[in-house]
Amino acid sequence: MTEHKPEPRLLDRVRESIRLRHYSLRTEEAYVHWIRRFILYHGKRHPAEMGHEEVRAFLSYLAQERTVSASTQNQALAALLFLYGKVLERPLEELREVERAKRRSRVPEVFTPDEARRVLAHLQGTHWLMASLLYGSGLRLLECLRLRVKDVDFGYRQLTVRDGKGGKDRVTMLPGSLEEPLRRQIEHAAALHAQDLREGYGSVYLPDALARKFPRAASELGWQYLFPSAKRSRDPRSGLERRHHLDEKTLQRAVHAAIRAAGVRKHASCHTFRHSFATHLLQAGYDIRTVQDLLGHRDVKMTMVSPMRCRRAPSA
Repeated sequence: MTEHKPEPRLLDRVRESIRLRHYSLRTEEAYVHWIRRFILYHGKRHPAEMGHEEVRAFLSYLAQERTVSASTQNQALAALLFLYGKVLERPLEELREVERAKRRSRVPEVFTPDEARRVLAHLQGTHWLMASLLYGSGLRLLECLRLRVKDVDFGYRQLTVRDGKGGKDRVTMLPGSLEEPLRRQIEHAAALHAQDLREGYGSVYLPDALARKFPRAASELGWQYLFPSAKRSRDPRSGLERRHHLDEKTLQRAVHAAIRAAGVRKHASCHTFRHSFATHLLQAGYDIRTVQDLLGHRDVKMTMVSPMRCRRAPSA
């Protein structure tokens, strides 16, 4: 007699469906979070017993009572559309009359060249190098952390950003002043990798398609993270012990402290270096289309910044 297996719990089904589609771990965590909140908001009712009316009520609640940002509300909506369309196979009708969170139009903060130098001067070691790449190459924080050793091309002085925002690859510039620090960083990554191999580890995370196509690549130096974590950790999906990249919070905290220490009174963050990269290139006479390509923007409108900041500024 065949043993009857219990049906997987809903959130486990959500995770399985997300992993089958090779979504990132961050997306998985976000979707599970919003689906759980949706269920709790409706008194732990099963989503199969609910529909577009309950989804509309939850999204309106987020906008009206929780006053979440438009991007946060859109993320919650994406999670619920995924739940109903891909897991429960009951695609929701078009959601109308939902109270939308208001998008706030803000001009991004930009460091002057002097401010950027002062902030960088209050950073040291790996934090200095990562922040210098954000500013000198226009990288997003996670793009920097996810760089692999093989993505650094000293011959052409360029960096390859793989699977950036929107799932696209791009190439951006590598400042010559960072060449030697990057060579030392690669030596550090190589030493940690050699230690892992000696201890029976050394296999890094690769996207599923790459892991299948190149089964030995995960243990090669070129695929190791450029900024590896000091300690190995267990992969929450595979259960394997691996060395991941540094946690983004370590750089965020260091940059916030450096901004304060430098006396820069702007609402700035790691991302401010990326805005500054674009603005300073435009001020230096670079074509906006070139800057758009370096940043990996789909639309040139995303590259445009305040006209006042695009004017040639006096050298700091």
